[in-house]
Amino acid sequence: MDRLTNTIRPYAWGSTTAIPTLLGIEPTGEPQAEMWMGAHPGAPSRLDRGSGETTLSEVISADPEAELGAAAVTKFGPRLPFLLKILAAGAPLSLQVHPDLEQAKAGYADEERRGVPVDAGHRNYKDPNHKPEMICALTPFDGLCGFRAPHEAADLLEGLGVDSLKPYADLLRAHPEDAALREVLTAVLTADREQMATTVAEAAAAAERLGGPYKAYATLVHDYPGDPGVIAAMLLNHVQLQPGEAMFLGAGVPHAYIEGLGVELLANSDNVLRAGLTPKHVDVPELLKIVKFESGDPKVLRPEGDAEEVYENPIDEFRLSRFLLAPGGASRTLPGGAPQILLCTAGSVKAGELALAPGESVFVPAGEAVELSGTGTVFRATVVV
Repeated sequence: MDRLTNTIRPYAWGSTTAIPTLLGIEPTGEPQAEMWMGAHPGAPSRLDRGSGETTLSEVISADPEAELGAAAVTKFGPRLPFLLKILAAGAPLSLQVHPDLEQAKAGYADEERRGVPVDAGHRNYKDPNHKPEMICALTPFDGLCGFRAPHEAADLLEGLGVDSLKPYADLLRAHPEDAALREVLTAVLTADREQMATTVAEAAAAAERLGGPYKAYATLVHDYPGDPGVIAAMLLNHVQLQPGEAMFLGAGVPHAYIEGLGVELLANSDNVLRAGLTPKHVDVPELLKIVKFESGDPKVLRPEGDAEEVYENPIDEFRLSRFLLAPGGASRTLPGGAPQILLCTAGSVKAGELALAPGESVFVPAGEAVELSGTGTVFRATVVV
């Protein structure tokens, strides 16, 4: 197995303290949003097998079957199909959705055919892959996930007492769910920006005054004044995860993370369609093709199992589990057969002969079994083959 050296991405919404605190290092004062573990070309992990530092992506490309296993290569191709992250939100992330696999392939092919540079700010599809994801809280974690029932969203909007929001509430009550949610999201995102900025300011003042269920939405305004995404966010469920709880986000589900530290595991993709809460490109027509206009209570996941606690999800590209190693407890042997990344988030543990402190990680090739020992918490990212 290989100890990984990982890149920290300094996105503006990142916490300045959460990742340094986990790693036990001094903050730099700059935002530290995500630490990436995997073989994504944007920031692949690095390792050294005795002949100098190289990237995990280069190691896998040199011998995919040895690193990933024949079954994983057959099922997912010659690349690591997941990306593991530590995510530290100090401010809200953009309100966004991700395409399904068919949509991603079509969108990517279309932008390639039209010659849109892959690093262009208005590019929607950076790769031909879908991006389902799971977030597991390490601290109390606030987020938005999926649409509220239209009548609940109407109640929330009307409760603010803002006249310019009444037409949206009326639409939410007047139509079947799909049409109601589609019409209101479209109207919010295509409204006159000056008029919408006034509406957002009035809604923000009311939310600050009322508190309670409005508190999370008032937080958004501090970072994105005048952004129509603030009103769009009120159509979504507010979710508060406690440490150890998780949620899965499938294709087409609108979501945003507001604040907190968590372990995120996702398919190896960077395809994002944004609806607001961002200075970045918002492509409303393309977004509306991707969003699933259906409501539902977001399912909070709790790990199941004894020695290995598994967070169930409906896809095979990634599988997230957790080991809680108690003082004086037995070691745990993890079988080989598939690639895996092990991440320590608390305590002092050993993966084989490699000692891991919080925030440190290892890549375990498919052909290797590994023994976990020590005291602490270890997250395991692997695939289902």
